[in-house]
Amino acid sequence: MNSKVSFSAASKDYQMGRYTQSLATLNQLMDIQQDAKTYALLAKNLVQLGFKADAAKAYGLAGNCEGPNAYEYQKQAAILHYEAGNEDDALLIAMRNLAKAQEDAELAFIITAIYLKRQQRDIIRPFKTVLSQSSNPDHMRLAALLLSDDLNDATNQKLARNLFKRFPGNYAVRFLYLVFAREFNEFEEAARHQVVIDEALAKGDIEVLRKDNPFYHLHWCGNEDYNRYATIGTTPLNRERVAFRRSQPHSWSDKIRIGYMSSDFWDRHATMKLLQRILELHDKHRFEVTLFCHTSSESLKHNDTDRSRWGKIVIVDGFSDQETLEAVREHNIDIMVDLKGHTSGSRALAFNMPLAPVHVGWLGFPGSTVNIDLDYVIGDHSVLPDVAKPFYHEKFCRLPESYQPNDPTHRPKPRPVTREKLGLPEEAFIFASFNGNRKITPETIDSWCRILKRAPNSVLWLMANSPRNQANLSKQFQAAGISGKRIIFCPRAQYEEHIDRQQAADLGIDTFPVNGHTTTSEQLWGGLPVLTVKGTNFASRVSESLLRAIDLPDLVANDLQAYEDMAVELAENPGRIAEYKEHLKEKRYIAPLFDAERFCHHLEQAYEIMAERAKQGLAPDHMDIAALPPRTEPFAAE
Repeated sequence: MNSKVSFSAASKDYQMGRYTQSLATLNQLMDIQQDAKTYALLAKNLVQLGFKADAAKAYGLAGNCEGPNAYEYQKQAAILHYEAGNEDDALLIAMRNLAKAQEDAELAFIITAIYLKRQQRDIIRPFKTVLSQSSNPDHMRLAALLLSDDLNDATNQKLARNLFKRFPGNYAVRFLYLVFAREFNEFEEAARHQVVIDEALAKGDIEVLRKDNPFYHLHWCGNEDYNRYATIGTTPLNRERVAFRRSQPHSWSDKIRIGYMSSDFWDRHATMKLLQRILELHDKHRFEVTLFCHTSSESLKHNDTDRSRWGKIVIVDGFSDQETLEAVREHNIDIMVDLKGHTSGSRALAFNMPLAPVHVGWLGFPGSTVNIDLDYVIGDHSVLPDVAKPFYHEKFCRLPESYQPNDPTHRPKPRPVTREKLGLPEEAFIFASFNGNRKITPETIDSWCRILKRAPNSVLWLMANSPRNQANLSKQFQAAGISGKRIIFCPRAQYEEHIDRQQAADLGIDTFPVNGHTTTSEQLWGGLPVLTVKGTNFASRVSESLLRAIDLPDLVANDLQAYEDMAVELAENPGRIAEYKEHLKEKRYIAPLFDAERFCHHLEQAYEIMAERAKQGLAPDHMDIAALPPRTEPFAAE
C-alpha cells in the first residue's frame, strides 16, 4: 500500500462526506503509518459519524505525537471527552495543559465546569479572567457563576463590570451585574439596570429569567411563578431518569438509612446551628444516619466539635458525580436529603443520578430546587401553602409547626447586656434588622422610612456588612429625608455577642421579599419580637413560619400598610413590647420553635411515611405530618 496515496484518498473521501469509506482506508493505513495527521483524520471521521468518545481517543493519540499541532489535538481530545461525558479523561488531558488553559477559554471552560460541579473552587479561580473575556455564551454563563461565588473579591467586581460593558444586551451578564449591585446596596445602579428586566417581563418575555441565578433571583423577585424560571447553571430534568431511579430494585432493612449531603458540616455554619441537635437526636434504633460531606478543608479548620455525634461521615469533597453516586450506593441509602439546593457550594446536580429510592430537599434553599430530581420538599403550612403547589415539581412534605429545626442545647443563652455598652440611646424606641444587606431592597427601605417618619422617637439599628454597604445605605436613608442620627450601624459580631445584643432592641423589623431565616430565629431566641409581612413565596414566608411556631401569629401583618401601621403602633406602646418579650421568655422552652425533640419526632415520622410509600412502589405524594399533643411542661430549664 502506498501510504501517501492512501492518506490522500482518505482525505478526499472525508471532504466528500464519505466518512465510512475514509475510515476503511485509514484502518488499512494504520498498519504502516501511525502519525499525527493520520490519527487526526481518523478523529474527524469519527466525529462526523457521532462517535465522540472514540474520536477523543484518536485526537489524544494525535496529540501525543510531536508536532506543531500537538496542543490543538490534545485540546480537541479534551473537548470531545467532555462532550461525551468522560469527565475524568477530559480533565486528565486538560490538566496536562494547565498553564495554557489560563489563556485558552475552551480548555478553561472544561476544567472550570468539571471542578465547579465538584465544588473544588480553589483550582478554578485562575480561569475567571479568560472566561469572562470570551464572547462564547457558554463561557460567559460559567464566568457569571464563577464571579458570583465571591462577591467581595475586587477582581470579580472588576471583571463583572467589564463583562457588562462588553455585552450589555446579554441577560446572564446583566443579572450578574445586578447581583453585585444588590450585594453592596448600590440602589441607583440596580434600579437603572433592573428596568430592562422589568420591561421584558411586562412584555411577557419570561424566558429572560432562565439567565438568572436561582438563589440571587429570590432576592428581588417574590413571584412564585417566576421563581421556577431562574435556572442558569442547570439543564431540564429528565423525567425518564426519574422514573428509572424509582423503579430500581432496592434492599431495605429494619432501620431506615438516611443520607444527608452538604458542604456545611461544621459547627460554625448557620445550617449546623439549626440542625446539629436534630442529628444527635435521631433514634439510633430506627434510623441510620450518614453524612455525605463535601465541606472544604478550610472550613473544617474552624470546626470545634466532634462531628461523629451527628452520624457517620463519608467524605465526597472533590468527587465526580459518578464517584459520589458510588459512595452513596455503597451505603445503600434509603432516603437521600439535599441540604443545599441552589446555593453556593451545592452538589445538588448529583441528585440527578439514582442516589436512593427517595430524594428530598430541605433547609438550604427556600423554594423549588428546579431541574433537580427531588421527590419531596420539606416545609410547613406557612412556607408551602396549597396555592404554591402548581409552582413545584416536588411533592410537599409539610411538618406540623415549622420546617426550620432549632438547637436549644448548643446555641448560647442570651446574657444580660446594656444599651450603654452597645452605644445605643437609652430612651429611643429601637427597631432592629440584622439581616444580610443584600436582603434590604429599595421597597424595604422606603417602608422603613415611612415607619421612622411616623414614629419620631425611634431609631433603626442596622447591621452593615462593610463600610461600602454602610455608605450606600446611609445615602438611601438621607435621600428619603431620614437623618443620619436615626440610623445606627453595627458590624457583625461573635455569635455569643450577637445573641446577647438582640434584647437591647425593642422590635425586629423584617425584610422582603427575602425574610430573615436563621436571623429571625436568632432574634426570637435572644428575646426580640420580630414584625413581618405575609409573603408570596417560600423565602418571604419564613418569618411567619417561625412566629407561628412560637405562638406569635399576630406579628404577621397581612400587607405592607398593616406592617407599617403595626410598627408605628408598637413604637407608641412599650407595654406591648414588654409583653411580647415576656412571652418569648416564657415560650422559649415550651413552644414548638426551639423544641428539637418534638421536631425530630415529626421529621422521623415524615421519613417513615416516605420510606413506606417507596417500599410499596407508590409514587411520591403530598403529605401533612400530624402534630404531637402540645407540651404542658417545659422541655428544658432556663
